[in-house]
Amino acid sequence: MSRIGKNPIAVPSGVTVTIDGQTVTVKGPKGQLAWTVAEEVEVVQENGELKLSPREDTQRARGMWGLSRSLVANMVHGVTQGFEQSLELHGVGYRAAMKGQALSLQLGFSHDVDIAPPAGITFAVPKQTEVKISGIDKQAVGEIAARIRKIRPPEPYKGKGVRYAGEQVRRKEGKKK
Repeated sequence: MSRIGKNPIAVPSGVTVTIDGQTVTVKGPKGQLAWTVAEEVEVVQENGELKLSPREDTQRARGMWGLSRSLVANMVHGVTQGFEQSLELHGVGYRAAMKGQALSLQLGFSHDVDIAPPAGITFAVPKQTEVKISGIDKQAVGEIAARIRKIRPPEPYKGKGVRYAGEQVRRKEGKKK
């Protein structure tokens, strides 16, 4: 039994869920998301809840059961509240700014790094050393945050670079004199 998979997904008011074969479409105040559930998993909507169950008792069906439940629950959360990821810039002269809709980063290179937001993603710069990435798709928000972090990951000697908010960087000791 999947502990995650057996939990029902509550559908809040203002959210419309449409099940067309294996495709689940979730429409809410922030937008619309669709995903095709694996063939091994059955999706049923009843009493304002979504329930997922495996069609047969195989290892793949049990694995896809919990995964599918998590992904559908993230879609419901995304269209109601959305997702947000924060990045911090550490280093002398490292700063972020907005150029229209695009994000412009100064990260110690000879040039600024400009990043255009993909569809459904918005950037915000509350402070020069802080970047907020938001959207309704959890996977897309996490992926663009990881791509920005990959441009200049935090290094272990001085801790300079782009890191997730609250991320701890293990520091190494420098050369002995």
